[in-house]
Amino acid sequence: MKPEAVIFDIGNVLIEWQPERFYDSEIGEERRRALFGSVDLHEMNNDVDRGHHFTETVYATAEANPDWRAEIRMWHDRWIEMAAPVIDHSVRLMQALRGKGIPVFSLTNFGIQSFDLAASHYPFLLEFDRPYISGHMKTVKPEPQIYEMVEQDCGVAPEALLFTDDREDNIRVANSRGWQTHLFTGPEGWANKLVETGLLNREEAA
Repeated sequence: MKPEAVIFDIGNVLIEWQPERFYDSEIGEERRRALFGSVDLHEMNNDVDRGHHFTETVYATAEANPDWRAEIRMWHDRWIEMAAPVIDHSVRLMQALRGKGIPVFSLTNFGIQSFDLAASHYPFLLEFDRPYISGHMKTVKPEPQIYEMVEQDCGVAPEALLFTDDREDNIRVANSRGWQTHLFTGPEGWANKLVETGLLNREEAA
């Protein structure tokens, strides 16, 4: 079945998201390992993705871990440096789909304030026909509720949705709901998938 709408994850699909890489460059791998071993920064970020306030959540975590206060605050104060660089080919694919009138949605684990910050640096994040941002939805991938909310809102049958994400657990739940999926490992493979499904031709997917 030819897809009727395409859904993009954002982190590691449109924008690289590698916090460990950022911290390695700032404090060194050894201290980064110690930090991440002492403080569950990814769980802190999950709280933000569920709609908790970005600044309050990060700063509270920093105050609760005074030995790492400065490093934890970097998650907030230098966040845009972690959410970089843009994956340009993926952005071109998104814009090529929209240019052909194909509905394009986002489905992303992203905080409310951190998404607004990202969009101020990356305006293409505001180009989606329907944005599904976990912070506003109060649920995150791979919880089934967030997929159900997309289905109920977008009006497209699950089997007519084509979804790409870089995480296998997120893809697995989408598959279980009947969505067409592509595990994102790079923009070239995603471009090939869009050509195979007949949504773009080779020139449009370049």
